[in-house]
Amino acid sequence: MHSSLQRLNAISAFATSVVLGMLIFIAAISYPIHKPSGTVQVNRLQVVQAKARWHMDRRAQDYMKATFDIDADFTPLFNWNTKQVFVSLAAEYVSPKHAVNQAVIWDRIVRRKQDAHIAIEGQPNKYGFKAVNKSFQNITDVTFTLKWNAMPHVGALAYGDEARTGSIKVPAKSVVAADGSPLKVETLYY
Repeated sequence: MHSSLQRLNAISAFATSVVLGMLIFIAAISYPIHKPSGTVQVNRLQVVQAKARWHMDRRAQDYMKATFDIDADFTPLFNWNTKQVFVSLAAEYVSPKHAVNQAVIWDRIVRRKQDAHIAIEGQPNKYGFKAVNKSFQNITDVTFTLKWNAMPHVGALAYGDEARTGSIKVPAKSVVAADGSPLKVETLYY
């Protein structure tokens, strides 16, 4: 005859196995298989000499300002197991020192299927975009990629690249205004 503790152990082990099996089944059937659709277009790039107001290093350095349009539909990523979708726009470039450089310049968290269609125009970058070596002097091209990360209630995270721009030439930093006067160092509030 088994004791009460042995019976309780057998029941709890069986219940744990059933719950674990259900979680694996849920994760397997709710993985997003449909790809979302969208486009990203960068309208304007500008390299400015600026100081970051809320940054530890307050010396003047090069920052890149971008204005972009996004039209993307992330509704295929939503099902009954989707908690939220994290969407970001990353700038990628190659520098002489580092082979791959990436900086997120904009992001949004989409929590509901009703909000999954993102259509924005003329959006400036949300976060400061500066080079690691404090200057964009030796950087010729930059590519922008719209990325997504689907976060389920139960299961594995799903990642993907939604849209990518072609290689965009980095403009030269202007140090003189249109009227010939020297440009002032801007203060950015990133």
